[in-house]
Amino acid sequence: MNALTLTAGREDRWEANRRQSNRIFRGALAVTAAITAVWLVLLLSGRGSAVLGRPLDPLAPVRVLFGFVIVGVLWGWLWYGVKRVLLRKLVGLSREETDGTFLSRVRQPFDLPALLRGRSERRVRIADMIGRRGRYVTIGMLGYGYVYSRIALEPRADFLVMGLQESLFDALAFSWLMLAVYFSDGFLGRVAYGAQTRIMDGVLGRANCLVILTLWSLFKFIMVPLGLELASVFPPNTYAALFAIVWVSYLGSDALSEIVGSLWGKQRLRVWGIGEVNRKSVAGTAACFVGSLAICLWLVRANGLGLAWVGLAVAVSVSNTAFELFSPRGTDDFTMATGNALLCWAFGRLVY
Repeated sequence: MNALTLTAGREDRWEANRRQSNRIFRGALAVTAAITAVWLVLLLSGRGSAVLGRPLDPLAPVRVLFGFVIVGVLWGWLWYGVKRVLLRKLVGLSREETDGTFLSRVRQPFDLPALLRGRSERRVRIADMIGRRGRYVTIGMLGYGYVYSRIALEPRADFLVMGLQESLFDALAFSWLMLAVYFSDGFLGRVAYGAQTRIMDGVLGRANCLVILTLWSLFKFIMVPLGLELASVFPPNTYAALFAIVWVSYLGSDALSEIVGSLWGKQRLRVWGIGEVNRKSVAGTAACFVGSLAICLWLVRANGLGLAWVGLAVAVSVSNTAFELFSPRGTDDFTMATGNALLCWAFGRLVY
């Protein structure tokens, strides 16, 4: 028996998860369409520049297409290949089972318990973690590091939200592309979702990824007024640290939580969320706090900020840890980043 062959008792469970996956797809489609509609109204009415910053660069569509080819296809294909090797060599899946994990999991039966039977769950988690974090954290840290250095050299308000118009356009375009290949079992579907989709999420693997991407677009949308408010509260010489505390601390701490939890943690903390197996570990949670605090304190020292900022570093680290642990799985990117932005705003109102 393999993961593509269901017993009679598990067929109903697969069908229920398949229906949930379809509902999540429709919800993500509705949210993305709503954000896109508002953005288009602002853009076409001429009010986009006033609300979203400088006008949209005519070359933005070219950059989005180039980014999708490089990051979505070529970089995704590289980590898709890495994950295939890990599933075959580290986990011990057969070729057929490995192929099945990269499909949409809603067009054909997918039985997670059968796939895990007789195999190390920790090794499966490690394969999931390497594929996910290898693909996105490497690119994310490079991108955030570049923006941080730009803000340090040239403090500008629009950098706090990573370019406003362009950032939101990039997020929306990528969301539509991922929606387009959501049900695809072909090359683009397997490469776009392959490295990022957890085995442990079972039938809801792509649904979890799509929720993350959709909420990321929503965060970039609401970050526009938040970012402009932050820029009006804080002095320009703090913009670089502010940007990194909002964005980099959450990305780094979230990554450390999964890395440490997968390698050494005992998955005993049951959490609610999108996936068939939803558990976290104390070790991963501790790594989230320590990682966030280390990043924030380094930023405070590197930018020569005062003691009050140490208090902000601690508050952000507690917030990152709490949201990473208690947010429903698939939503923590949104809650962590939004929580960071709101904490920074409150801090700025009190201190400046």
